[in-house]
Amino acid sequence: MTDLSGKKVAFLLKRGVEQPELTEPWATLLSAGAEPVLVSEEAGTIPALIGDWDRGDDFTVDVTLDEADPADYDALVLPGGTLNSDKIRTNPLAIAFVKAIMDAGKPVASICHGPWILIEAGVVKGRTLTSTTRIATDLKNAGANWVDAEVVVDGNLLTSRSPRDLPAFNAALLEAVARA
Repeated sequence: MTDLSGKKVAFLLKRGVEQPELTEPWATLLSAGAEPVLVSEEAGTIPALIGDWDRGDDFTVDVTLDEADPADYDALVLPGGTLNSDKIRTNPLAIAFVKAIMDAGKPVASICHGPWILIEAGVVKGRTLTSTTRIATDLKNAGANWVDAEVVVDGNLLTSRSPRDLPAFNAALLEAVARA
């Protein structure tokens, strides 16, 4: 098993996050010794959804976005969820946080609707990635090379399509954070 002791990974999310896209990568990183940190706009708890519809569990925010320093993290995970991703992409602080981590060459892992955030950050042009098919046209229009694959790694960016791809996503995430 990969030892990620000392690695700190930010999970940027908001209300409506797709629960397994948060919990499964979180558990994978935790079991490898990394420190996952839930970053969001406001203190308190974040209610998750399952299948973008059913109410999931609540998750406690560790650090608010205005207090989070991108330099403190070795990697970033952008879980999906239609509501989550749509709301995050309209927050200038969130976009600046994502862009700073991307610009530093640190791993950024995004799944399902999460790449909407990457479009807003202006970091997909010329990159190869995947996502839910529902936003494939958005990614192509932003200049990305969209492919239908379980997981795609393009430099420091790794993406997957949906919760069914989580085993491949988590394996790629472990490798990327180990190299960080």
